Amino acid sequence: MKWKNLFVAFCLLLGLPAQASEQPELKISVGDWPPYLSSELQHNGVIAHLISDLLADEGYRVTFQFLPWPRAYSAAAAGRFDGTAVWMHKDEREADFLFSAPLLDEQFVFFHLKSLPFDWQTFDDLTGMTLGGGLEYSYGPQFDAFLAENKVKIERVSNDQQNFEKLLKERVVLYPQEMNVGYAALRSHFSAQDQAKITHHPKPLLVNLSYLMLPKSLEGSPALLERFNKRLQLYRDSGRYQRYFDDLQQGKYQQEPSASPASE
Repeated sequence: MKWKNLFVAFCLLLGLPAQASEQPELKISVGDWPPYLSSELQHNGVIAHLISDLLADEGYRVTFQFLPWPRAYSAAAAGRFDGTAVWMHKDEREADFLFSAPLLDEQFVFFHLKSLPFDWQTFDDLTGMTLGGGLEYSYGPQFDAFLAENKVKIERVSNDQQNFEKLLKERVVLYPQEMNVGYAALRSHFSAQDQAKITHHPKPLLVNLSYLMLPKSLEGSPALLERFNKRLQLYRDSGRYQRYFDDLQQGKYQQEPSASPASE
């Protein structure tokens, strides 16, 4: 009897990996957008962590593939991924995708030097200033329309680091960027001394919502979307959703000091 019990236990143990492997996999294409999404951060960033946990509670295991943003979009639209994250809503995207309930509340603010006090209430208060900006980057239809009036000069470069370097050198007065993204870039690329020179104005330039998008080309997308949205609402109602972003503010998604490319 003893040997029989051991044999049964051994068979059960052997069965565990097989059961785990049967858990359906979802592949999601993403772009690099620290601190929300990055292969260099714990859990691939707070948004990847949130998506993984949401879908794990629905019985799925999730893998993320980091791609340039245009490829992340096109590959998912073609059905090569089960979803793509995260994206703001645009009417033209509805041709390719179903949108989840809002997954991320973004706040775009104006970063500036503490030594150059700044206040604003309307866009016209910015008249005559030189701003930093991202290449081909939209700051929402209202601000984009204001920029088109040429009341301010905007110097666009390819990344946050370059924009903050220009801000520190007073080559630009303001840099509009999503608040958590901006501070993540400062922590990653600048000394504590330089970080201390920069702050942001509390009035948001833009409050934007971003979404998980599921391709219309996949038959299972509507049912998956319904399950995802219900679970997301449960997270919000229970307070669990907010805990991910509390952890973000506490720096819990930063890369482990021991981590390095060689160890990956």
